[in-house]
Amino acid sequence: MQTYILLTKLSPEVSRQMKDREKLGHNWFEQVKEKCPDVKFIAHYAILGQYDFIDIYEAPDAETAAKVSIISQANGAFHAESLAAIPYKRFLELTEEI
Repeated sequence: MQTYILLTKLSPEVSRQMKDREKLGHNWFEQVKEKCPDVKFIAHYAILGQYDFIDIYEAPDAETAAKVSIISQANGAFHAESLAAIPYKRFLELTEEI
């Protein structure tokens, strides 16, 4: 399984629904579990800055990671971006191969 990082920025309309945030987040998570059963979430954080949330998860392939981003956009994300993550030790090994 490959590790991915999902960066999510909510749309202004959804941002105004903070009282419904827990319900909206739960609905998103249930859709991901249904449509992408092989995805394993490692961490979920609300963050301050350019994005509203960061999720770290494992998926079997890039297409599944794309589905997670698409589900986020379908649930009110203005921007959702999944990035492949490489463990630092493996990154160092890759630099030795160059």
